Amino acid sequence: MASVEIMNAVKAYADQQVLHNVNIHVEDGEFVVLVGPSGCGKSTLLRMIAGLEDITGGEILIDGKVVNTKHPKDRDIAMVFQSYALYPHMTVEENMGFSLRMKKKDKAEQKRRVDESARILNLTNLLDRYPRQLSGGQRQRVAMGRAIVRDPKVFLFDEPLSNLDAKLRVQMRAEIKSLHQKLKTTIVYVTHDQIEAMTMADKIVVMHDGYIEQIGSPLELYDHPENLFVAGFMGSPSMNFIKGRVDGADPQCFLTQSGETLRLPYPVDIDSSRELVLGIRPEHFEVSEEGTEFKVVVIEPTGSEIQVILNLGGENVTAAFRDRLSLGPGDKVRLAMSKNGLHLFDSESGKRLNPDLYMQEVSPVH
Repeated sequence: MASVEIMNAVKAYADQQVLHNVNIHVEDGEFVVLVGPSGCGKSTLLRMIAGLEDITGGEILIDGKVVNTKHPKDRDIAMVFQSYALYPHMTVEENMGFSLRMKKKDKAEQKRRVDESARILNLTNLLDRYPRQLSGGQRQRVAMGRAIVRDPKVFLFDEPLSNLDAKLRVQMRAEIKSLHQKLKTTIVYVTHDQIEAMTMADKIVVMHDGYIEQIGSPLELYDHPENLFVAGFMGSPSMNFIKGRVDGADPQCFLTQSGETLRLPYPVDIDSSRELVLGIRPEHFEVSEEGTEFKVVVIEPTGSEIQVILNLGGENVTAAFRDRLSLGPGDKVRLAMSKNGLHLFDSESGKRLNPDLYMQEVSPVH
């Protein structure tokens, strides 16, 4: 296994720069996910690590050695693509062992590696089948097995689950995470699906327009997003954003741009003239007679919870409840924000304000 170091990496096509001074450190044995919307540069960065794209500036190190000019086959990496790219005329066993045959490995060694990989991926009883006889999930496991037999220093995954249906994606997420726990290998994984990123990664790199917005553990990014982009991208349903400012006369009230008053979970010590964006995740609303009145617009039961789209002064927000609430369109409901659920962002820069700078101690009620 090996670490991966990306230092001030730049990628440009002619006069268009698509990656801007990217810095990422992947520890030996770490599972790192690059996540972001289409066009953010995550797949380009992965291909640069693999050697499939030239690097315009900066350095990429694998196992402490600069690999900028090394051929892909000399980087000791294995890549799993979105398309399975299996040879249709070869069996599962032949597909998995193809790279070993090209390296003229001993036949006994080929069989040992293929059999071990098949055991890890539950493919032992499928070794004699052809790709056309396999399901999508089985084909993806064969593609993973073909990478495993090479015993590389680093595994690279480029959106490997995007061709699978929803149920198979959930199953394969668990299988890939289990594989990582068994092999203790270094993985760099690209996806646009933030649920994949949250459930699989040790560390997430959120990218946008060729820049890194934030790096951290899944819960760190979810609970402490550094800016509006990360706050809105991580989480489903996404965080609610309401523009306004703190009421100068009552620091526990937030005045929205539409003129509504939103009760805060605690007084906020911040300049009342400062334009802010209040962020709150759907699950951080709770029914309370002391809360703000919202109008129910749409009810969306999902089974495990009920998602409710509500209106406050012409602006829609989403709340999520575990309880089976008896609500219907047009109903009024009073909701309060949980104390840990409040996020405030600067309206101009989009940066999250440090709660230590504005939280006040709430006096106990006697």
